Amino acid sequence: MKNILFLCTGNSARSILAEAYMNAKGAPHWRAYSAGSKPTGAPNPYALRTLSDYGMPAVSPRSKSWDEFAAPEAPIMDVIVTVCDSAAAETCPVWPAQEGRLPKRLHWSFADPAAVEGDDETKRAAFEKTFGEIRLRIEAFLEGSNA
Repeated sequence: MKNILFLCTGNSARSILAEAYMNAKGAPHWRAYSAGSKPTGAPNPYALRTLSDYGMPAVSPRSKSWDEFAAPEAPIMDVIVTVCDSAAAETCPVWPAQEGRLPKRLHWSFADPAAVEGDDETKRAAFEKTFGEIRLRIEAFLEGSNA
């Protein structure tokens, strides 16, 4: 099984959505995790609601720091994906290598649905749109990885 880590700044929306979808669609070949450079402390309720609407409970219903995944006891990552532009521009921790091989680094830019203002319907639509884009990107990734 390969490990993949989705990174965002707050680890409240995009990375949570990506983690849950990859765990649902990538199993048993992939195990997904998510983290943030400045975690908010909790997943966005709209992210959890979106996952629930698709029958996918969040595997890790907490917002966590990416430092957890740079620790010696952390799972070794095969792939690390930044899902927001600000996290991609930050200096990431040094990730543990597997047999001298560093994890593959990818950047997938998605609009931040948590930044959308408006009524409940507007916010739900923003999360739905971003989740749709994440699903397409992960499905393409899985097809290309022969998972």
